[in-house]
Amino acid sequence: MDVDVERITDELYGLRPSEFTAARDAYAAEARQAKDKEAAKAIAALRRPPLAVWAANLLARERPEEAERFLALGEALREAHRTLDGERLREASRRQHRLVAALVRTAAGLAEAAGQPLSDTVLGEVERVLHAVLAHPDVAGPWSRGSLTALPETTVGFPEVPPDVLPRPPATAPDRTAREARASRKAHEAREAERARAVVARRERERDAAREAAAAAKTAAEEAARRLRRAEREREEARTAAAATERTATEAETALRAAESVLDEARRAAEPTD
Repeated sequence: MDVDVERITDELYGLRPSEFTAARDAYAAEARQAKDKEAAKAIAALRRPPLAVWAANLLARERPEEAERFLALGEALREAHRTLDGERLREASRRQHRLVAALVRTAAGLAEAAGQPLSDTVLGEVERVLHAVLAHPDVAGPWSRGSLTALPETTVGFPEVPPDVLPRPPATAPDRTAREARASRKAHEAREAERARAVVARRERERDAAREAAAAAKTAAEEAARRLRRAEREREEARTAAAATERTATEAETALRAAESVLDEARRAAEPTD
């Protein structure tokens, strides 16, 4: 039987990075045991994704509709850059910044819910992955399937827009710095808020689970108490029955001895006298 490498790859890249290597090695061993050397080699060659790549893949897998819209935006941006269509480029660029920030927050929440919180550094790498998805079809393809394997190059992204396409003169360096600082602060605050919401959601789930466990334990304790009371009643009834049986046996034995005594007397009376 042929080993389904595509299915296994899809499954592996849906796992947390900490689970990847052991699962990959197990599948490679199964392929070798099945005498499928090519599949075993292909599976063994799969590389554990960095945490940011896993989070980006998780986003594509768990939010397919949002991923579809994001991929459509990437196509629009690439087309606008090819044609230098200023109006389309400005509109797509505005959507790009909003969507990337929103998706980074979503990825942070999904990762937190999966038990793998992300640091600001990793979230920055997730943002880098998303910009690469917009700019490059060869990154967008694997990401759309949730099976991206590695971080894109640092320089991956859209090229600079020519000055005559820009809607306004370039901002001065201080303005850019202040704007970038504000944007970074807002993004950080948004990520923290998303992370806090994820923590609250997890704590609520834990609380609900604890309540259910407590209710189940209470029900089990009540049932055990009922069984104990029933067993005690049955034991008492058995003791009473045993005592009654013992009394009956004693009375029967007494009656037997009396009957035997009467019988002996009758026999003696019946014996002839000399």
